[in-house]
Amino acid sequence: MASTRCSNAVFAAFNIVTLLLGAAVLAAGIYYGSHGECERFLRAPALAGACCRGATPLLWLYLALTGLLIAAAVCLGVFALVVTNAGAGRAVSGRGFKEYRLGDYSTWLRRRVEDGGHWARIRSCLVDAGFCGRLGKNRTVDEFVNSNLSPVQSGCCKPPTECNFTYQNETYWIKPPGSRNYTDPDCNSWSNEQSELCYDCQSCKAGVLGNLRSSWKKIAFVNAAFVALLVIVYSLGCCALRNNRRHKYSLVGK
Repeated sequence: MASTRCSNAVFAAFNIVTLLLGAAVLAAGIYYGSHGECERFLRAPALAGACCRGATPLLWLYLALTGLLIAAAVCLGVFALVVTNAGAGRAVSGRGFKEYRLGDYSTWLRRRVEDGGHWARIRSCLVDAGFCGRLGKNRTVDEFVNSNLSPVQSGCCKPPTECNFTYQNETYWIKPPGSRNYTDPDCNSWSNEQSELCYDCQSCKAGVLGNLRSSWKKIAFVNAAFVALLVIVYSLGCCALRNNRRHKYSLVGK
């Protein structure tokens, strides 16, 4: 009887801890999701009434729902890792920042930003927030090329290095005179208009995916810790259920 109460008490305590961790996971998801388009796939489990001996039906329901939650979290965690496995910034010789190419990312992610509706909303958000204006002004070219730009700053706020434009400031670059057949179409997309810049460039879309990839990796790590705790809680729930059944049979035997 004492062991039953102890096991159920431990199970209830772990449920409270799980709720608190679930809140932290949700907060992390909201935080990272505010920097890009993220799927909200983390949910905190409900608190079960495991402290009462008569709660066996509730325990069965709780364990079933927790098992489904574990399976869903694992599947979605694996999916997030698979779709973000490809894609990383390419180092540029003599530069402190990396540059990003849309073709380096998974097909699923590319379709997300290549969709006209999705990209229009992302682009509008970047422009309205004055994202590239945060780079600062009046740095020398050496200071700029050695700066540590974020993926979005690298992809959206400057032309690709291979365009070989002349640096004036962080968001103003002079194209060479005459018409040229650039191998990179982003060179033609670049504009010194502050509302245009490289927001229509493939590199800008790749930079957004670079930020998204980083956010999803962090969420996947937190999700893995959440799943590990859920497995512990699930195991304790099984023990509590078994103890409840043993106690029931012992009462019947008496």
